[in-house]
Amino acid sequence: MLQPFRLHDPATVADASNLLADLGEEARAYAGGTELLLAMKQGLLHYRHLVNIKPLGLSGIRFDEETRRLRIGATTTHRAVEHSAVVAARAPMLASMERHLANVRVRAVGTVGGNLCFAEPHSDVATVLLLHEATATLGSARGRRVVGIAELLRDAYTTCLHPDELLLDIEVPELPPNAGAAYQKAAFLERPSVGVGVALLPAADGSTVAEARVAVGCLGPVPVRVGEAERALAGAPLRGRAFERALDAALDAVGRACEPVDDLYGSAGYKRQLGVALMRRAAVAARDHAAPARGGGISATD
Repeated sequence: MLQPFRLHDPATVADASNLLADLGEEARAYAGGTELLLAMKQGLLHYRHLVNIKPLGLSGIRFDEETRRLRIGATTTHRAVEHSAVVAARAPMLASMERHLANVRVRAVGTVGGNLCFAEPHSDVATVLLLHEATATLGSARGRRVVGIAELLRDAYTTCLHPDELLLDIEVPELPPNAGAAYQKAAFLERPSVGVGVALLPAADGSTVAEARVAVGCLGPVPVRVGEAERALAGAPLRGRAFERALDAALDAVGRACEPVDDLYGSAGYKRQLGVALMRRAAVAARDHAAPARGGGISATD
């Protein structure tokens, strides 16, 4: 049962920041509320005050031609990202992931910023943003700062946000036009139990991997980039047995980097094996989309 609370409607980011600072641990910022209100109904969280940030003008999607970055406002819904032609053109993997996130009700109400700020370990969004090396702009009455997604998410349900700070927007760098990228997941009860993404940035001639990015989600308290797997793939030919050997080394690294636990989504051993299997699928899909003068790849999130 949802306990009584007071809903505040600040007019500016500074007003919202000051409210959060004054009310302290009794308050929480509120946008879509899909995770927050559910946790409050279940009695897992209780706040006497919710600070409504939806009217603060923090939604919207645009692409900056000069910086080659998407800007996604914190209160932009998943549905808006899913149906954005700009996102589909500039970050097709992100658009593909959003189409398969939870269900249409959650996508219509839930926000990208809310998903990140709740820091739920079983989430797709942050894993894909790690592959894009996205950044988050945080703001308060004291000013603004920019952090990487890995810095934002410190632990399960824990971020680096100060008590008076809000997430304002997320900036998503466009992958190079010849890059291949794919995100694969296994989901039960509309929450992912394992999510793995791979981006391969080929050399100019398209024959080898100039840079590899590998991100694993849901197999630990926060999604992580797997540096050892990336180093195994970097420099490998994009075709032939040499790629398979590099991929085998990367799969071994992913298996060792996982920190799964037994829960309702499966045993730790099962989830580790599933992570390795999905990593192979994602890497092959990314490889198949990576080529000179071709657009970044999309892979269905299964």
